[in-house]
This record gives sequence, structure tokens and C-alpha cells, in this order.
Amino acid sequence: MADLTPRQIVSELDRYIVGQDAAKRAVAVAIRNRWRRQQLPPDLRKDVTPKNIIMIGPTGVGKTEIARRLAQLIGAPFLKVEATKYTEVGYHGRDVESMVRDLTEIAIGMIRQEQRGRVETQAKERVTERLLDLLVPKSNNWDPENQEENDRRQRTREKMKARLEAGEMEERPVELNIEQKAVPVQIFSNLGMEQMDVDFQSMFERFMPKQAQNRQITLKEARRVLLEQETEALIDRQVVTEKAVELVENQGIIFVDELDKICGPASTHGPDVSRQGVQRDLLPVVEGTTVNTRYGPVRTDHVLFIAAGAFHLSKPSDLMPELQGRFPIRVELTDLKREDFLRILTEPKHALTKQYSELLATEGVTLDFTQDGIEALADVAFEVNRTTQNIGARRLHTILERVVEEVSYDSPDASAKRVVIDGAYVRRRLSDIVQNEDLSKFIL
Repeated sequence: MADLTPRQIVSELDRYIVGQDAAKRAVAVAIRNRWRRQQLPPDLRKDVTPKNIIMIGPTGVGKTEIARRLAQLIGAPFLKVEATKYTEVGYHGRDVESMVRDLTEIAIGMIRQEQRGRVETQAKERVTERLLDLLVPKSNNWDPENQEENDRRQRTREKMKARLEAGEMEERPVELNIEQKAVPVQIFSNLGMEQMDVDFQSMFERFMPKQAQNRQITLKEARRVLLEQETEALIDRQVVTEKAVELVENQGIIFVDELDKICGPASTHGPDVSRQGVQRDLLPVVEGTTVNTRYGPVRTDHVLFIAAGAFHLSKPSDLMPELQGRFPIRVELTDLKREDFLRILTEPKHALTKQYSELLATEGVTLDFTQDGIEALADVAFEVNRTTQNIGARRLHTILERVVEEVSYDSPDASAKRVVIDGAYVRRRLSDIVQNEDLSKFIL
């Protein structure tokens, strides 16, 4: 992250997302500010809080994709949640602090994967020795003082090791003692007790006796099982936990989608657990609090929160004033124009037209999208969005699936191995639906 300037971050995001420059610039500056904060003296660093962002724009214009690609780019733990799935504390459902626990689990997975890469070489060496012990077991009357017997056994092991490394014995059966994994115990998952930070699964594993059985498996499968065991044995769980908590506290990103669904005036007919109550519970988490997790306390003071919503029926000023103040940066994402649809179909690294071409290439079918065919797709997408419901770029998925449906269905048995998707082909496949507005509301 230290090497990425805001301009470079925007350039990387441009490879996958079309337009929305204001939102890209806002997140790029937010990420760069994190790096700048790390360069400050410790006493000043703790007082510099992240400037959280609200993205305002209709569905399908790239709000979630910008946040997700950003997290992938910088290797930060990233969690996307919908604000509508949380309820006020004291009611049945998920409490907002569970988002921090979920983010910590993601960070644990990232650090474990990193640690696995570090111990992989050592683990493979230990696996080779254990495989050799299976192939050349010690005899019952083995004498450590018998040098001749030891030399002969060592020569045998060297020969076996050479054959192992050459891959000559992959299908040879070996007998391995394999521990049976305990069935996950989920007693409290549906009782609204997510705030309990005790690792019940580990507790039950310690109490219950471990079951193991000897199984006849191939040497290839034994290598996989042993590699998993040795890797787990070499990873220091305490180091993983400490690094993951630090990563969450300093680099974590939580994307809160559908924020506009918990907006609105206070309820006048009883407790409003899905709106004002969720806002009240969300406020301390965004503001900075300590959340108890199974890996210890996690502070949210420097977690970056990116909220998003269409705000069709409400506006950001309908949020609680205290919560508004915790999202000082507001960026508006624009509706997609015809030119945007054209760019989406061709410019991104994994554009939709490229995806469909590669999918059908696996069947030996060449799918060619001509320029007028792409323009026709953009025209239809823009027009249907304008006249019916505006669902942004997701409209292209619906339209493209409809256009290539016949080719996808016939491709395994088709004699023609080249299909040209031009303007006439697109209009022929979509003509009935586009002309019939009532039908297009249900199909497109």
C-alpha cells in the first residue's frame, strides 16, 4: 500500500469499473490517508481517525464493486454487510457488533493463509519424512547399536525418497491413522447470543475424546492429509491472532450497503427495531468502540466504514445527526448513460463480452461481438433502464443472457463453431420483448 498513490489506486480501479471518478478519488484518498497516519508519531497517530464515506447512487452503478476491488488491491480485510439484516439489541436477530466479529474472522483467514505460505517448505520436508516412515517402518527388533542395519535402512530410505520425489509411487496404498474432525457444535447460534466471546467449539473439542481410525489411502492422498496436519502444527495460533487483530484495527474496511433502508423519521407506533434502533446501535461501532470477539477485544476506532445506498425515498440528512457526523465524505454516483454501457461491454479487464466469449470457447465455439452488436446491446440496456426500472449495469447481464441463450443451449451439439453477434442478431433476439413494454417489465 505504501507504493500506491491516489492516482495509481484510481488507475487500478479504472481497469475494472467504468466512470464514477468522484467515488474512486474519495476512496483512494481515504486509503492513502491510512498510510500517512502510519508515518505520524504514535501520540498523534491515535487521534487521527478515518474519514468515513457515504456513496449515494442508484443500484448497479458500481458502489459495491469499487469497495471490493479496493480491498483486493491493498490486501485489506473486507466485509460487505446489508444494514437491513441487523436489529436493535434485545430483539431476535443479528446485532451490529457481529460485523466486527465477521471481519475479524476474515482477517484470521488471511493471516493463516499467509502463514501457511511461510511454513510450506518446512511442512513438506516433515511430510516426506512421515511418508518414508510409512514406507520403511522400523522393525520390532530394531537395534540402534547395530550400525550395519542402520546403514542398510538409511540406504533404503534414500532410494524411497528418490522415488517419492520422482512421483513414481503416487498410487501406492499406505495405511494412515486419520483423526476424525468433530462435528461443529452450534448450540447458541440462533438464540441471539452472538455477543458471547467464548469459543464453544474449541471447548467441546477439548472435552470430547478424539476419534481416529486407520485407513487405506493412496500415497497421493496421504501426502495431502499429512501436509494439512504438519502445516497446522507449524502455525503459531497466538501470532495469527495478534496479527489478525492488528490488521482489522488498522486496515479493516466494512462496507455497509442499503444504508438508506434504515433512514427515515422515528416511528410513532412502537419500537422501530429496523430503523432508528439500528442507527443507534451502529453509531458507537462507527464512532469507535471495543468489541469482544473469540480472538480477544477489537477496537473499531480506525476501521474504515464505507456506507452506500440509493436514497430514492430518503436522503442522508434523514439519518441521525450523530451518525451523519461520522460519515463526513459524501460522493454521488451518476446514472449510467449509453456511452457507459458501451465502455462496460468492452473496456474492463474482464468485460462481459469477454466472459461470454471465453465461456463458449470451452465448447469450441467462437463468439464474435461486432461493434454494431455491442452498440445494439448498449442501446437496449439504456432504453429498458430508462423506460422501466433502472437497475444499472446489472441490466446487461439480463440482456446478454437473453441474447446468447440459444447459442449457449446448442453449443455442445452445434455444427457451426463460429457465431457472430451483430446488431441484427441482437435486435432479432430482443425485438419482441423490447416492443412489448409490459412483457419487458417481467423479462428484462
